[in-house]
Amino acid sequence: MVRNSVGSLVVLSSVSMALVLSVTSAGEAKENWPQWRGPAMNGVAVGKGYPVKWSAEENVVWKYKLPGIGASTPAVWDDKIVLTGESGGMNSVLCLNRAGKKLWETKLDKERPAKNRGASGSNPSPTTDGKHIFAYYKSGTLTCLDMAGESVWQKNIQKEYGADTLWWDLGTSPVLTKKHVVVAVMQTGGSYLAAFDKATGEVAWKQARELNAPGESAQSYTTPLVISNGDKELLIVLGADHVTAHDAATGKQIWVAGDLNPSGARNWRSISSPVISDGFVIAPYARGRSLTAIRLGGKGDVTKSHVVWEEGPSADVPTPVAAHGKVFVCTDRGSVMVKDIKTGKALAQIEIPRSRQSIWSSPILADGHLYVTNQNGTTYVLKVGSKLELVSENKLEDYTIATPVFVDGRIYIRTDQHLHCIGKK
Repeated sequence: MVRNSVGSLVVLSSVSMALVLSVTSAGEAKENWPQWRGPAMNGVAVGKGYPVKWSAEENVVWKYKLPGIGASTPAVWDDKIVLTGESGGMNSVLCLNRAGKKLWETKLDKERPAKNRGASGSNPSPTTDGKHIFAYYKSGTLTCLDMAGESVWQKNIQKEYGADTLWWDLGTSPVLTKKHVVVAVMQTGGSYLAAFDKATGEVAWKQARELNAPGESAQSYTTPLVISNGDKELLIVLGADHVTAHDAATGKQIWVAGDLNPSGARNWRSISSPVISDGFVIAPYARGRSLTAIRLGGKGDVTKSHVVWEEGPSADVPTPVAAHGKVFVCTDRGSVMVKDIKTGKALAQIEIPRSRQSIWSSPILADGHLYVTNQNGTTYVLKVGSKLELVSENKLEDYTIATPVFVDGRIYIRTDQHLHCIGKK
């Protein structure tokens, strides 16, 4: 548990808290980014000194040509940067050091190509606990490697539990609890959560999650949250018109909040993931039409008792940031809004310059600035205060949908062709 700048308690997983910093063999402390959305899964970077201005030439420390396309966010641990992607038609895991030099590459099995032109067969981001690396692919492959790239175990979830029925490309990333690696499969028919032993890959539990959402609304591409709530570790899951909380040790559902789709729309598939801060789960939904705040706690159906506010618009694809009593929302077309997390009251808003390209990357809050990257590789830096102020537009001119990574004063931006290290030389 940590206190944010306004003094309220932030509920984080004990696993996430342990992943913020590590100490290298040389005794040097390094910041880590072990999973999509950062160490606390809330889109907030630790540390200071991140650049607010760069271009294809300025403040680019190095640029690495990737072996194939991919859309996932890198994971960073100590001196290792881990990326998933395609390499020669195979699902692969690539590891670089922080100097941009290749350490190893492990090819797994045949890639299952994407349907969407902007996606890949490796949309899910890898995650690591510093001992093992876990990666998940559209093919159904879930793999565990050691930090040297050697296989520890591998299985195909779709072969074990049934074929993927998503209309589009797998997007959810694996998450780590104290004992398990967990994946969420939310689709038309046969939706479930599954937890696997980190060391062996043996199934620990499998929990059905059938909520009778109509049509495509049953399908979700969101990533679960792992949080600590009292003496329990919980999984918070958004999709199929509901938010559910599960005991991370058993998968058992503890509470459910519904009414995210009161009109029964058949095409409200969910992409933007939930976030949490100040005791509230924030759920973007309805293809960017709604943002719902749910107070933590309760048992059973908490729709009437714990849903505190609902406002719009929201985001369809980018996942919001939640921190310091606020929610930072960026729509796909570049409207950036700040809301009070307890009331939903609008505190600030700005329209970043319009582009023909949408925003699929999720915003990151770092050292008093909000970073928003669109599909053509332009990152807009906004100063956060009583209002939002546009500080800079930074162009890489490379197709980008992965969320940037912020560690030790440097920004790692993964495009479809390269990994860029942005920092002061």
